[in-house]
Amino acid sequence: MSARGGKKKLTKTSRSARAGVLFPVGRMMRYLRNTTHKYRIGIGAPVYMAAVIEYLAAEILELAGNAARDNKKGRITPRHIKLAVANDEELNQLLRGVTISNGGVLPRIHPELLSKKRGTRARTEVQPSDKQPEQGTRARKAPKTPRTPKTPKTRRAKASDPNSTQDDELGEGFTILSAKTLFLGQKLSLTESDLGKLGSVKVEAIINPTNADLDLKDPVGSALEKAGGRDFVDGVKEARKSHCPLEVGAACVSAASARFVIHGHVPQWGSDRCEEHLDKTVRSCLSAAEEKKLKSVAFPSLLSARNGFPKQTAAQLVLRSISSHLVSSSSSSLRNIYLILCDPESIGVCLQEMAKVEGK
Repeated sequence: MSARGGKKKLTKTSRSARAGVLFPVGRMMRYLRNTTHKYRIGIGAPVYMAAVIEYLAAEILELAGNAARDNKKGRITPRHIKLAVANDEELNQLLRGVTISNGGVLPRIHPELLSKKRGTRARTEVQPSDKQPEQGTRARKAPKTPRTPKTPKTRRAKASDPNSTQDDELGEGFTILSAKTLFLGQKLSLTESDLGKLGSVKVEAIINPTNADLDLKDPVGSALEKAGGRDFVDGVKEARKSHCPLEVGAACVSAASARFVIHGHVPQWGSDRCEEHLDKTVRSCLSAAEEKKLKSVAFPSLLSARNGFPKQTAAQLVLRSISSHLVSSSSSSLRNIYLILCDPESIGVCLQEMAKVEGK
C-alpha cells in the first residue's frame, strides 16, 4: 500500500496517560507481579495503586512545603517531611513504623529532666558567692559580712507573697513544659500529666469538652467522674436539667466538691462552621470562669478529644481564642490558664504553636 493511501501511524499512549495519573502504571504492574505470585492481578489494580501513591506523595509534599515555609526555608528537607507526617494524624498512623532518614525527632522534653522548682537552684548558687568575703585574709572586712545575707531574705519574702501568681503549683504529677506571659499579665502554661491525676489538679475550674447532652463518655469526663464521685454526678444532673440541650459553642457550670467544672459543647470536625464554633466554645468557657471571678482554669486534652479535630488546627484555634479573649477583656479575673496534655504528639504540636503566640 502506498504511503499516500496508507493508514497513519498511531502514537502510543501510555497507561498512565490513559488513566490520568502521573505515576507509572506499567511499573506498578511489574512490582505487583514480582511480589504477589499466588494471586490474580486485575487490570485496574496498578491504576488504583498508582493513584493512591500519587495522592499520598502530593499530600506529604504539600504539608512539608507548609512546614518549610513556617521555618522560613526555601527548600524541603527530610526534617520538614518528618514534621509534616508527625503533625498529621492520619499520615502519622499510616507511617507509624517508618523511619525517615535525617528527619530528626519531635521536640519533647522528658518530665524527669525538668526541675519542678527552678528557683531553688538559683538561690543555692547565690549563697556561696555571698560568703566568699568571709574567707579573706584581711581582718577589717570581717564585720561587713553579716550585711550580705539580708538581700536574699528580702527577695524570699517578696516571692512568698500570697498575691503573686507565679508560685502557683498544680500538684504532684504535673510538669510545666512551657509558659508564656500574655499582654495583660496572664500566664499561659503547657503542662504534661496523666488523665488519671486530673482530680488532684490545684485549679479553681476544669474545662470538660462534651456534647449537647453533657455526657461523660469522653476520657476527660470519665476521669472527672471517677475523681469527683457522687457530688460531681449530682452537679452534672442539675446542669442537664437547666441547660440541656446545650447549644454548639455554649458552656455551662456545675459545682463539684472542691472546684467548678465548666462543660463546653465542642463541635464535630467537618460540621458547618466548626472552626468558628470551637472558637466560640473556648471563649464561652473563659467567660463562664470570669463570671465566677475565678483566677485559674485548666483545659485538659482539648486537642485530643473525640470530635476529630486535627491536632495542629485545634492547637492554633485554641491558643488564638485564649489570647484574643484575654486581650479583649481588660477586666478579666483569670491569671493562670493551663493546657494539660498527655500524649507526646499533642505536646509536640502545641509546643510549636505556642512559640508563635505573641507574649508580653
